[in-house]
Amino acid sequence: MKRREILSGLAAATALTACGNNQNNTTTQPSTEQFNWRMVTTWLPNFPGLGTGVNTLVRYIRELSQGRLNISVYGAGELVPAFEVFDTVAQGAVEMGHGAAYYWRGKTEATQFFATIPFGMTAHEMNAWMYYGDGLDLWHELYSEFNLIGFPAGNTGVQMGGWFNKEINSIDDLRGLKMRIPGIGGEVLRRAGGTPINLPQSEIYTALQTGSIDATEWVGPYNDLAAGLHDAAQYYYYPGWHEPGTTLECMINLDAWLSLPPDLRSIVMIACQAANLDMMSEFNARNANALSTLMNQEGIDVRPFPQEVMARLKSITNEVINELATEDERVEKVWNSYRAFQSEARSWQEVSEQAYMESTEE
Repeated sequence: MKRREILSGLAAATALTACGNNQNNTTTQPSTEQFNWRMVTTWLPNFPGLGTGVNTLVRYIRELSQGRLNISVYGAGELVPAFEVFDTVAQGAVEMGHGAAYYWRGKTEATQFFATIPFGMTAHEMNAWMYYGDGLDLWHELYSEFNLIGFPAGNTGVQMGGWFNKEINSIDDLRGLKMRIPGIGGEVLRRAGGTPINLPQSEIYTALQTGSIDATEWVGPYNDLAAGLHDAAQYYYYPGWHEPGTTLECMINLDAWLSLPPDLRSIVMIACQAANLDMMSEFNARNANALSTLMNQEGIDVRPFPQEVMARLKSITNEVINELATEDERVEKVWNSYRAFQSEARSWQEVSEQAYMESTEE
């Protein structure tokens, strides 16, 4: 009953949030009840872009609710380890969490499509799928199985391909490579001959510096500079084929969500949407300056992946996803919606933003 209630109620509420159209809704008097919640995250406390984006989200919620919903934030390791966020929120030990859905592939491979997949949709396309396609409904349906509900609450945009302590000139250079890379991208690397390793943010720098891993992806120049990864690797490759538009999530325990009055639920959804826009804007603003610093002040060698490597990784990606869809009907359902939307959206991008960028190149 709880699952049916949340799914049916969210269809109307999500449409309201996405479209801003409330002409058919009656006005209700807000409740005066106050809520004090806790949020655990997969990010280090106050880390630029990611951790500070969480702070922005909870500030929006507090201010919009006029202090009726206050949320205390705990970074990775402060209350629970980074990779225990999903279970902690699902079990109701805390009310909210913030992270990236591909971290929970152990629950079901389908979670990854609500973060990012290799050679998948960009941030703009992901938002379109979420708010005006089937994305958000499919996400809610999937997470309800785990007593959760998820909302987009940030996006990094296209990421960098990662930091390497060896040159990547051909697909053979990936053989034997130990690389920190999560999600489907990790499985693609494995099939290309590498060894994927999933590490939380707090362990990446040390692992790269000590040689426990040969390479790592993290986010992009803004975050990578702040993490000091340029001190542990020489080569910085692009583009981030594995994460072309990483959606970050605000997950909420369903029992806690259902305990909120309708106006506070709307405030949370609107705050998540605002935080989603804010983070994407910040990364766009900060990455260019950080990349300039890495190249001109730190002397980092920034290189594109060879086309041969990109083509082979894309081919392996298709193999991996098609296999997952064959083995798991939840993946199949999400993948069918995802690729259909991506195909339609890409046809527009080719004659709009992509065409514009190409026509203005000097």
